[in-house]
Amino acid sequence: MTENTSQKIRIYILDDEIVTVRRLVQALGKDGYEVEGFVTASEAMARFSEVPADVLVTDVRLNDADGLDILLRVTALAPATKVILMTGYASVDHAVRAMKAGAYHYLAKPFRLEELRNAVRDALQGGGLSGTLESESGLADRFAGIIGRSPAMLEIFKTIRQIAPLNCNVLIQGESGTGKELVAKALHSTSGRGQHPFIPFNCGAFSEELVANELFGHEKGAFTGAVSTKLGLLEAANGGTVFLDEVGEMPIPMQIKLLRVIQERTLLRVGGVAPVSINVRLIAATNRDIEKMIAAGEFRQDLFYRLKVVMINIPPLRKRREDIPLLVEYFVAQIATQFGKPVPEIASDFLDALSSYTFPGNVRELQNIVERAVALSRESVLTARDLPPDIFFGEIQPPVPEKNASHLKALEQEHISEVYRRTGFNQTETARLLGISRTTLWRRLKDLNFFSEK
Repeated sequence: MTENTSQKIRIYILDDEIVTVRRLVQALGKDGYEVEGFVTASEAMARFSEVPADVLVTDVRLNDADGLDILLRVTALAPATKVILMTGYASVDHAVRAMKAGAYHYLAKPFRLEELRNAVRDALQGGGLSGTLESESGLADRFAGIIGRSPAMLEIFKTIRQIAPLNCNVLIQGESGTGKELVAKALHSTSGRGQHPFIPFNCGAFSEELVANELFGHEKGAFTGAVSTKLGLLEAANGGTVFLDEVGEMPIPMQIKLLRVIQERTLLRVGGVAPVSINVRLIAATNRDIEKMIAAGEFRQDLFYRLKVVMINIPPLRKRREDIPLLVEYFVAQIATQFGKPVPEIASDFLDALSSYTFPGNVRELQNIVERAVALSRESVLTARDLPPDIFFGEIQPPVPEKNASHLKALEQEHISEVYRRTGFNQTETARLLGISRTTLWRRLKDLNFFSEK
């Protein structure tokens, strides 16, 4: 790539271990870069002051300096230089501070040479996340399966890129249907754990005993019917990621057990006495306000802090309406192909109606609406006539002020009530149409006193 250019890309390697420096200089030199290595910060900075590098790869802990200080000095001297930090110390706080200070990437030792090559390549291709995305797709509109070009989503893409390499727990907050699992998968696939399992688990779908059995496994004879030893999901995902969806629904006794697993990195199978070591990253998600649950005694504060080393908040679709046309275009093409139908055009009134809708079920509801329209339409163009009637109830309502939460809640409840009645009070079908889980639907129907009404 770079061999044919008139001026080679210049990369500096700084580490106080000479073996590491030689290894990385040799590897990147084979890729055609102009690479120099240094074992002291003073030597590296003297050279950098004479000839700045395009990329600096530096260890965080050096004998004569701190990697974060080097980062600040380098960016002051040459703002265009991309700094990639590497460390053998799993200091998440340090990594987050480094990213905020302008580091392009953070590699946790030991790392594969291919991870470094990818980080260098990404840094050079676009000078940042949005540049890399634009070079790949023409628009900064998607990242690791997530679609969006709104400022809020671009910021989420940036956060994923920054924290994916860090071996830290992440808590994702957002309403049902906003794509929390997609964000978790993106964190997993772009991390060093991407070649290992990604295992999702819904904490709200099981009783306390079943949660323990699913997560921790059991020993042979632990209970009636346990005819053999069973590995739990935390063991099965060893080296990879476990995604704990609806973590706010986890029973308190299980929260205590999970906290112990996080602290000790070991678990006890149900009926077991020997601790089992595990190596997993935990990514949790919730659509509830955990801090309010803590105040009410429904969630342990110590577990909350362990899970939210980094927190990602996903905005609801109504707060990023500029993403709706892009999502519609993507879903229409995807679903038409799945159905074996020609990809229809999209009329402006189809988009206008969707853009004015509040989407209580968020992106998942939008996908279901588009799927219905594509499935039932017999024309080559999707128009507003292809949308379900309840989409238009928002048009005869006065505009909803952004801060009028009670009004927005009333609209949401009206829509849920209408869909529930229209399905003949079928909870499974209602949850599917709304794009929310049955647990979430049941909770909202309970708030609406629907069970006493029936």
